Amino acid sequence: MEKTIKIAMLQMSSVIGDVEANVNKIISIVEKSLPADADVLVLPEVWTVGWMCSEFQKSAQDLEHGSVYVFLSGLAKKHNVNIIGGSYITREYDKYYNTCPVFDREGKLIASYSKMHLYSYYGCDEGNYISEGKYPVMVNLDGVNFGLTICYDIRFPEIYRAYAKAGADVLVNCAAWGSKKPIPWEMMTKSRAIENQCYMVALTQCGHIINEEYNLGHSRIVNYVGEEIASITDTEGIVCAELDIGAMYEIRSKSPTIKDIKDNYEVRTLCKK
Repeated sequence: MEKTIKIAMLQMSSVIGDVEANVNKIISIVEKSLPADADVLVLPEVWTVGWMCSEFQKSAQDLEHGSVYVFLSGLAKKHNVNIIGGSYITREYDKYYNTCPVFDREGKLIASYSKMHLYSYYGCDEGNYISEGKYPVMVNLDGVNFGLTICYDIRFPEIYRAYAKAGADVLVNCAAWGSKKPIPWEMMTKSRAIENQCYMVALTQCGHIINEEYNLGHSRIVNYVGEEIASITDTEGIVCAELDIGAMYEIRSKSPTIKDIKDNYEVRTLCKK
């Protein structure tokens, strides 16, 4: 499979609770820094309002209506780029979800994934404001399969293994990761790539949240053997990498570890009497 695809990640510091200001910030960064030959643009988690759970329901919109949908659709069409839209809070009847929309180059919404694991510890209370998503979602963009996840999902390797077994080429995690947890962010973003022989696009927000809380930044793209091939520190901007899908498949053909996964890993506890 001789195939390459160019990924652009947009790292930003969201203005808490101000959708319009954050839309304008993305416009500014894209106009200044998005390469004309980018195939996929990836945005971070809850870029519309920042990581402030109490703001989630106030900002909620229907997935296929509202200003965020119109903005992302128009952005994709204007720049002829596929967009993995980070996430924003969507409303479905009386429930709210942390949802990642995906738009093709023509601005059509072709898929969406709602966060399955909600972080509600150490003062965060995401689960009190939104509901869990029901299933993983993989989407094909320009002939490449992307498995979608959001932030806390990364602590659950089972979802990434499911994507790998389903044929994923690229694993994506859009996050608003706290600055106090740099080691888990680095280790898990690289581990998910290595153990599944996939590229990993790990994008988080940067900047101040509230009081002494900050986003980590340090978004990165990791290849299928754990090498960091693109990264950005704690500043706003876009970082790009060209993913060589053919080279990844060559490695997989030489060492097809996915084929060695067992159907059952039932643990038997043996006690010697």
